[in-house]
Parts: sequence; C-alpha cells; structure tokens
Amino acid sequence: MKKYIILLAVSITMISCSDAQTTAKSKNQKELSTGTVNKVVTKSEFKTLMTNKEAQLIDVRTSGEYNGGHIANAKNIDFNGANFKTNIAKLDKTKPVLVYCQAGGRSGKAAAMMKEMGFTKVYDLEGGYGNW
Repeated sequence: MKKYIILLAVSITMISCSDAQTTAKSKNQKELSTGTVNKVVTKSEFKTLMTNKEAQLIDVRTSGEYNGGHIANAKNIDFNGANFKTNIAKLDKTKPVLVYCQAGGRSGKAAAMMKEMGFTKVYDLEGGYGNW
C-alpha cells in the first residue's frame, strides 16, 4: 500500500511539472511568433541593448529634465507633450525602442502605449534616469 501512495505522489508531481513546462513553453512560443517584447530591463541590460545600431533611444521626460542631463544620443519626446503620439508614430515600429524617464512611471506608460501602437520591441529602463 505504501508503494502505491509513493507511486501516486510521484505521478502527480510529474504531471504538475509537465503542465507548468507546457504553459511556459506556450507563452515563450507565442512571444517568439509575434516577435513582440515589452519589457522592463536593468541598467546593465539597457546598456547592452544600446549597442544595437538599430535601437532607438527615447527620453520621455520634459525638455527641462532632458537639458539637465540625459543619456548620450537619446531623442527627447516629452510624454506629457501635446505631440507625443504623433512624434512616437514617426519612429520605426520594427526596430527596438529603448525608453526611459526620470523614475520609470512615464516610460512605463509610454511603453504600453507604443505596444498598443504596434511597436514590436520596447525596452523600459528600470528606475529611469535616476537609476542611470
């Protein structure tokens, strides 16, 4: 009887693990098939992504914040500006977009908006420029 209980417990564990792996695999396959990424990344990951020559680096802070200091080669498109959506729409939706603000709030909203607009790869700097 004890052997049957152990066998049952092992079987249940194996089935549970298999289902979890299948779910994770399905999610990863979906992301790969759509090619869509919308991810908050660390400072180190952000720096690595910046080495991609196709990456579009966008600072969504105000022009005053931008003029007070920004990441080299970043283009300033103010999230709160009247023309934000129009200016963002001018970017190439198929190329990676690296976005940041001061602390992560505006860039998170901007990243979500870009995803809705059809951008395929949007990376948001964790902690924003304050973490830079």
